[in-house]
Amino acid sequence: MNIQDLWSSALHLMGQAWWVEITTDRPHCSYYFGPFATAVEADEAKAGYIEDLESESAQGIQVAIKRCKPVQMTIDYDSQETALENYDSIVKASMSGQFS
Repeated sequence: MNIQDLWSSALHLMGQAWWVEITTDRPHCSYYFGPFATAVEADEAKAGYIEDLESESAQGIQVAIKRCKPVQMTIDYDSQETALENYDSIVKASMSGQFS
């Protein structure tokens, strides 16, 4: 690990690192790439990430460069919605006998 990587990691731990946040409509996801020490570094790197997503046929790509501290690098909203729907049906089914 070089000094730049160590610095970026330290900034990430303090919540001061820069990240490339890419959201897509299809699939309905958010992706985080980083950490970067500066917004300029993040901006310079974003083209490669966009290219990768386009090669995977992602649609509705939107990009933001921001300071944040993501917990997950990829958030798949479609699978989360499905998980919530499944949870709701299980809870409703298990409680239906209690309200009859």
